[in-house]
Amino acid sequence: MNNIELHNERIAKMIFASVYPLYLTKVEKKGRTKAELDQVVTWLTGFNNEKVQHFIDTRATFSAFFQYALLNPNASLISGTICDYRIEDIADPLTKQVRYLDKLVDELAKGRTMDKILRGS
Repeated sequence: MNNIELHNERIAKMIFASVYPLYLTKVEKKGRTKAELDQVVTWLTGFNNEKVQHFIDTRATFSAFFQYALLNPNASLISGTICDYRIEDIADPLTKQVRYLDKLVDELAKGRTMDKILRGS
């Protein structure tokens, strides 16, 4: 198995409930709110807040989390670099979806307006 496959496997097995508090800390340190984070997550995944909380409570992996997501049609407009990876160049669908979420959280923390983060939706 090569490094990319190992990386993709590691991301698939990550627990969403372990990463969500890190997202929250990141955005709150920059003056953003949990409500804004939740808005970004629900925009991307199509989940309501209760469904997101369910995935947190059940300690679902990113694989399970995104398996049930109905990705926003404008998600493909998310581009750029996150964690040293150019999103447009990521071949693995799950890894790309996780990086979409990472990028949105990063944009939120950097102070972008919600209209821009949500790609004009």
